[in-house]
Amino acid sequence: MNQYMNIAISLAKKGVKRGHGGPFGAVLVRDNKVIAKAYNTVLKEHDATCHAEINVIRIASKKLKSFDLSDCEMYTTGKPCKMCEAAINWAKIKKIYYGNTYRDALNMGFDDEKGNNNHLHMERIDSCETAQLIEFWTSLSKKTIY
Repeated sequence: MNQYMNIAISLAKKGVKRGHGGPFGAVLVRDNKVIAKAYNTVLKEHDATCHAEINVIRIASKKLKSFDLSDCEMYTTGKPCKMCEAAINWAKIKKIYYGNTYRDALNMGFDDEKGNNNHLHMERIDSCETAQLIEFWTSLSKKTIY
């Protein structure tokens, strides 16, 4: 077993034992050095976004003072959900190693399909003021950050 995945597994167990969240742990590695590690804290924080992958991105970004984690690799105990995939994409992480599949998560009672926004209604409000935010951003921004 990979040493970084072993750390992620230990973290997942720690989080479950403490009652902090589901059985998920994540480790972010750069140049074969652990940059950050975290586990799921959804129950502890009462926050649906506190998945292990999101938590580890937040910790690493603060530590490195950058949202760009493109030189890091992630090891996570479960295949990242859609929310985590999006965060991983925005953090520019290019390589993910994962353990459990979506089917495994479903067998544990975690249904990724519930996150498909079947209950969500979105509607655009066309606004000159929101459109002006683009100009405002462009006029103040010296470089593209995304």
